[in-house]
Amino acid sequence: MTHRIFIDGAAGTTGLEIRDRLKDREEFELIVLDDAQRKDVSARQEALYEADVAVLCLPDDAAREAVKLAEGSNTRIIDASSAHRVADGWTYGFPELIGHDKIANAKLVSNPGCYPTGFLALVAPLVQAGELPEIWPYTVNAVSGYSGGGNALIERFKANPDIAFRTYGLSLEHKHLREMQRYAGLSSAPLFSPSVVPAYRGMLVEVPVPFSEMLRFSELKDRVEATHAYDLWVELEWFFKRSDVVKVTPFAEKPAELLLRDCTDANDGMTLTVCGDQAGTQARLIARLDNLGKGASGAAIQNLNIMCGLEETTGLRL
Repeated sequence: MTHRIFIDGAAGTTGLEIRDRLKDREEFELIVLDDAQRKDVSARQEALYEADVAVLCLPDDAAREAVKLAEGSNTRIIDASSAHRVADGWTYGFPELIGHDKIANAKLVSNPGCYPTGFLALVAPLVQAGELPEIWPYTVNAVSGYSGGGNALIERFKANPDIAFRTYGLSLEHKHLREMQRYAGLSSAPLFSPSVVPAYRGMLVEVPVPFSEMLRFSELKDRVEATHAYDLWVELEWFFKRSDVVKVTPFAEKPAELLLRDCTDANDGMTLTVCGDQAGTQARLIARLDNLGKGASGAAIQNLNIMCGLEETTGLRL
């Protein structure tokens, strides 16, 4: 069976990569609009109605508009924007956490954000298992390649090779916070510190876990008193043991280089690493992923495979 796919916003970084990776797959027939049509509302609506699945690679407001244009159709939607990640009626497109069956049966799927993908993979299983408390004020230290900022940021880094580090989100109101809190099951949003470095693609998301500080609070003492970094590793390794996409490194393995400046190869997997001190007082949880792979295009393709009843990893670069 051939599935008709329309990528609305196929001229952007994420859309271009998805289109390039689907064009030679026999399971899919791409509906492509030329340059004159892709901003024409009538042409877009017709394509949205004709598609079996539409993938939205648009700014948030444009994604909301596209969903309205598709109302009344049988078209299923994968939204790669942040417009619907915590919206009612949408399924969060993180199959390893949400469940493959929910995505397979969903009409509306919202792709996770790139940073939340790493954060949730590290924290959500541990909170769910009771290994980490939901009431702790977590911090997230994260760094991404500049391709995550779209064409404007790509051109800025290319034009100014002297940029070594760019931090942002200083208003502390980043759009990723709501999905981080909701899908990790936390009582409050984490303190999120994102930054960009002069690497084209790739991402690190780190969550420090200060067991010794948690023990100072009576309501947490009984919950974390016997917990150490190794226990967190055991839980993550068990949680993702059946996944072909998310891998947990051996507990003793401490890779020296996690993000390479000149890496241009797409990767749709994610690697989780747990580090801890010998005294058992602290841990560092680290997720490594491709911001354009599992953080964007790869996740959309993974969800598309599931929704179309195909093998989950078909076409993925793992």
